[in-house]
Amino acid sequence: MSPEIRTSSPDQVAAMGDRAREVVRLNIEALQALERTIDGALARACDVILSRPGYVVVTGMGKSGHIGGKIAATLASTGTNAFFVHPAEMSHGDLGMLRHDTTLLAISSSGESRELRDPLIFCQRNDIPVIGMTQRGSSFLARMSAVPLVMPSVAEACPNGLAPTTSTLMTLALGDALAMVLMDRREFTAQDFGLHHPGGSLGMSLQSVREWMGDNHAPPATVALDADFSVVVSAITEGRKGAVAVLNADGTLAGIITDGDVRRAFANNIAAIVAGDIMSSKPITVGPEQRMSDVVDLLAANKIANLFVVENDRPVAIVHVAELMQAGYVS
Repeated sequence: MSPEIRTSSPDQVAAMGDRAREVVRLNIEALQALERTIDGALARACDVILSRPGYVVVTGMGKSGHIGGKIAATLASTGTNAFFVHPAEMSHGDLGMLRHDTTLLAISSSGESRELRDPLIFCQRNDIPVIGMTQRGSSFLARMSAVPLVMPSVAEACPNGLAPTTSTLMTLALGDALAMVLMDRREFTAQDFGLHHPGGSLGMSLQSVREWMGDNHAPPATVALDADFSVVVSAITEGRKGAVAVLNADGTLAGIITDGDVRRAFANNIAAIVAGDIMSSKPITVGPEQRMSDVVDLLAANKIANLFVVENDRPVAIVHVAELMQAGYVS
């Protein structure tokens, strides 16, 4: 038996909607306040990180730690080597991760988290620069930081003023700002991003066509310009991609014949037809160095099911939308 679901009254529904909008408004106001306070400190933080050959070690306790994990992941995926370490673990052996060439990015809204004291003192003793994200410019974290990134003091959306809400959102936004500025300074490209994201639909879309082809990708089915109609049909059938490449005498691409072209040819005298009579002479093609996102865009924009990968004017592979969908390149 399914549990009974409590139904709120219309007045309660309206009140909950008002409260939700208030929370969103408070978050928007917090971000606007953060935007107004960003100054040269962020640029100095970037200079510190860019001048250090080692990793950025990110740490934070509680909700700040959860945000810190995301910031570390964003840094790592956009060209800045970074990882997250729990501050309590640092006091029990993981301080060894803070090498002489690293930078510590420490996060604490109050700036007084006791778990941060040991790593902060360790950094001071070993000349490891600290970048501190906090809402209190007079806090222990701010005083121990080479570059304190002080966020504005704003009310939490929590009615008790306890649960981190606006403060964690500002921290997340400030971490994103830091990562994106570093990304710009490093001139980190979409190709670089793809190398860091080989999995998932995003990573696949950033792959080059050559990477998609791999070492064992079968070449496309081909026929000569003067191939008989029966040869064309057999080649398309054996190729199992719904199309065949028509080649000039020197092996360069002359055109494409699709299943649709074959069906339309039956309206004529097929006994007299050769490949050159029914091919499309200007097929859509891509090069091996283009991204797979370009392939997907071309297929969609031209409303076609397949296209050739061409290198030195010769077809080296055929891409079919069905196999892209099966592999997850097209959702």
